[in-house]
Amino acid sequence: MDKGYEKERFESISIKASVVKKFRRFSRQLSKSQSMTLLLMIEFFEDNGISPTEAMGPKMQTLEKLIKKRINGVIAILKDIEKSQTKPTVAMMETLFKEAEPKKKPLILAKKNVVKQNEIDFKENQKSDNEI
Repeated sequence: MDKGYEKERFESISIKASVVKKFRRFSRQLSKSQSMTLLLMIEFFEDNGISPTEAMGPKMQTLEKLIKKRINGVIAILKDIEKSQTKPTVAMMETLFKEAEPKKKPLILAKKNVVKQNEIDFKENQKSDNEI
């Protein structure tokens, strides 16, 4: 029995025999009763605002075009944001970091002084050895 419709009585409608065979086959494929299958079909058409006499092709194509336009619009917005906001901000940040880098002090100068002092000491020692 159909849930929620147990207490309702049955009515009859006149349908051509070939249509009834097709409908019963379709109901079995859905694993629903004939009443529930018909109800599902009617609700589908009402919910989607379509008529069984209308073709679905143009409506689906129109919907696809609309979605593509929206996606292209989003892409255009993202590209504009990248050009006007992201790239200039990144460039400013890079210049700030380049200017903020500490100047490297050459440590080699200190070593040169040490080496020169040792040479001077060595020369003084040589002079004193010669004098003796």
